Amino acid sequence: MSDDNHASGALARRALALLDLTDLADDATADGARDLCRRAVSGPVPVAAVCLWPRFVAVAREALGDSPVRIATVVNFPDGDTPIAPVIRETEAALQAGADEIDLVLPWRAVRAGQVTAAAAMVRPVRLRCGDKLLKVILETGEYPDLDKVRIAAELAIASGADFIKTSTGKTAHSASIPAARMMLSVIAMTARPVGLKPSGGIRTLADARGYLDLADAMMGAGWATPQRFRFGASGLYGALVAAIAGGDAAGPKAGTY
Repeated sequence: MSDDNHASGALARRALALLDLTDLADDATADGARDLCRRAVSGPVPVAAVCLWPRFVAVAREALGDSPVRIATVVNFPDGDTPIAPVIRETEAALQAGADEIDLVLPWRAVRAGQVTAAAAMVRPVRLRCGDKLLKVILETGEYPDLDKVRIAAELAIASGADFIKTSTGKTAHSASIPAARMMLSVIAMTARPVGLKPSGGIRTLADARGYLDLADAMMGAGWATPQRFRFGASGLYGALVAAIAGGDAAGPKAGTY
């Protein structure tokens, strides 16, 4: 049992370092954003990033100071059908306020309808504004009729400049899934440049995290899933990971004391 606890604790530490700790609730507040930042840096392992509404980017930048935790925000979110000009303005304002990463919702209804040129026209100008900042493109995979459409969306996002492809907004009935992540990784594996994966939405338990990490390890290699190439987007996962780490630490010596 002790060995199982240690293994779970080690897995939880790995997953926590890959987490985009998220608060995109409709009733989110500035105080909530500050609390999110506090949790991001006060756990057993700092998370990779916080992800919050654009209006709280400046709050997060002040709260995090020189912390290594990155600040991600969302644009064209959650519906994916905002006109291009406001999305560009929101992107520019978020970057000016201190965002390190932009999570852009792909116009997935256009992709579903076969209008890939229109969808790409949203991604490319946002990529241009991002410069050296990270662009994650949210495909909203649960809204496609089949995995072939997921493949098309993934290829389109990458061809248009995405640094990461992300499964979901977490605002629809069907969010992240292992089959969609597998398809997205298969597209990434065929891409000539480095591209990351962000499973997001409905990932709440250590077992959920394990499923995606096992998939990434199997398809991309054991060293691939680092914060530069893999993130979890979740609000509820944090507590489960911290609890698993606490259980693993309580079961025996901490890492580095053997």
